Amino acid sequence: MTRFLKVISYIFHPLFIPIGGTLAYFAIAPYSSLAQQSGNILPIFILTVIIPIIFFLILKNLKLVTSVFAPTIQERKYPLLISIALYLMILYKVIPQNYISELYFFFVGLLTASVSLFVLLLLKFKTSIHLLGMGSLLLFLVGLSIHFEVNITIAIGMATLLSGLVATSRLYLKAHTTPELVIGFIVGACSQLFLFKFWL
Repeated sequence: MTRFLKVISYIFHPLFIPIGGTLAYFAIAPYSSLAQQSGNILPIFILTVIIPIIFFLILKNLKLVTSVFAPTIQERKYPLLISIALYLMILYKVIPQNYISELYFFFVGLLTASVSLFVLLLLKFKTSIHLLGMGSLLLFLVGLSIHFEVNITIAIGMATLLSGLVATSRLYLKAHTTPELVIGFIVGACSQLFLFKFWL
């Protein structure tokens, strides 16, 4: 059981949420072009997966972090600051070249949620970044379903189920307390929900 839940924590690591949301958009959007896909997917993958992994290796070599899960409050500050900088880069350099309002506000939501978690860290409160990511992705899927008027109930149901599974894994592995998980999910979900009025 422990090994299975560790695998869940790795597979649904917040590192993969931005590219997951991007792929979900292009899978659901009925009118996305090949140019939009190639102009967004690869740069977003590089900026949200490859570069953070490189930064993690550098931080680990400098002994500023000990694990990809950044267990302490101090360790979490570095990945969050890097994420905030990369989200800003995506919003100013990547998406404007092939402007897609849905993706733009998805990343605005991720940026808002990351800044909120960083503020909580400054207040010495540790929050689950895993659940922030799952909450963001789940509400983004709900928004896409409403926006494009497509029935993706199975995908939304799976995202809900997986959110619960990720929460269970983080609790079982003693990485977080229940309030830390709940607040992380709420911050992620609300950061997307409050932006619906700009693109729905």
